[in-house]
Amino acid sequence: MTKGTILEIIKVSLRAIRSQLLRTVLTVFIIGIGIMALVSMVTATEAIKANVQGEFSSLGTNTFSIKRKTSQGRRMGMVQREGDPISYQQARDFKRNYEFDGLVSVSAFGSGIATLKKGSTTTNPNVQVLGVDENYLQISDKQLATGRGFLASDLSSSQNLCIIGNDVVTKLFKEYESPIDAEIMIGSYPYVVVGVLESKGSSMGMSQDNQVYITLSNLKKQYGTARTDYNISVLVEDAKDLDMAISEAFGTMRVIRDDVFKSSESFKIDQSNGLVDAMLEGLSGVTVAATIIGLITLFGAGIGLMNIMLVTVTERTKEIGVRKAIGASGKVIRFQFLVESIIIGQIGGAFGIILGIAVGNLVANQLDAPFVMPWFWIIVGSMLCLITSVASGYYPAKRAAALDPIEALRHE
Repeated sequence: MTKGTILEIIKVSLRAIRSQLLRTVLTVFIIGIGIMALVSMVTATEAIKANVQGEFSSLGTNTFSIKRKTSQGRRMGMVQREGDPISYQQARDFKRNYEFDGLVSVSAFGSGIATLKKGSTTTNPNVQVLGVDENYLQISDKQLATGRGFLASDLSSSQNLCIIGNDVVTKLFKEYESPIDAEIMIGSYPYVVVGVLESKGSSMGMSQDNQVYITLSNLKKQYGTARTDYNISVLVEDAKDLDMAISEAFGTMRVIRDDVFKSSESFKIDQSNGLVDAMLEGLSGVTVAATIIGLITLFGAGIGLMNIMLVTVTERTKEIGVRKAIGASGKVIRFQFLVESIIIGQIGGAFGIILGIAVGNLVANQLDAPFVMPWFWIIVGSMLCLITSVASGYYPAKRAAALDPIEALRHE
């Protein structure tokens, strides 16, 4: 076929599509929904992945944390028992006895429903209280906007000192007021503000600025119970020494926790990059589910497109007979109907991709994840639409090309 013939076939196909506008719109909508389901879910998960990587990248690859074991069952023939909470004394013993050259920090959760007060001004009862030591800010990569962090002497003297987040500053202090050295109430205890955390915004829909840090000794006094679980974090100067540091931590912690020889340990050690990998692996399941949903919907759309093209062939039997009678070959007729099917499929694909990107990033925005453009899945979506439209249009096109012109001209 010449270039002129191909252009003429495309023009005829576009006129035929416009003449069946309602049918075309419905088919485009069905295809678009399939592509939208795929692209929107993938876009949202890609945005969340980027957010997870960004949040954990600040921890680096040379840190690990020690927590109590929370799972039960069997592993390699050994009974796995759920560990008791790591106590305040055990955490202190580890920090004192850990001999590897690394920075150790201990922290604990106090409350997620605390109310802070300054004079007659009160926050909502949703402030998170954390007990931390003098190394916590450095290991967790928390920056101060103003003031100072805790000193070792602050913990040993049990002074009522605190570091507050930006949301707490906004709620309790006027713009012209400096929070440093001001006294606030955390529950029924008075505290002096010594530092303000740099704003981190929100992550996964939760504010990171609605927090207050108090010293571990004060957390033990104000919020501590027998079930309070203390977390231990370790920062190693060189990532190459991480395995040796973890091995040393295992041995030290087993002794402190009185884990019996040959029994499973009552604690677990998590690496920061391991947490990222675990979360990303979980999110990859969502991507697989989105792909399956999209393919199923596209399969249904393909069946719908084939039915529509078959109906179109039947309705245009006389037209096909006329075209064949004036010299159009079966190849030209087949190509025309394939072009119609491909155009409808690509319009549906474009509609679904645009809508999918918009919906996916809207979901990501609600979770405070960054905007992403999933180029790989845009290409995949376009190719899927092309394959679907060719597969759906081939049989109707072949049937149209095989019509006998004399019989076609007799058709009413």
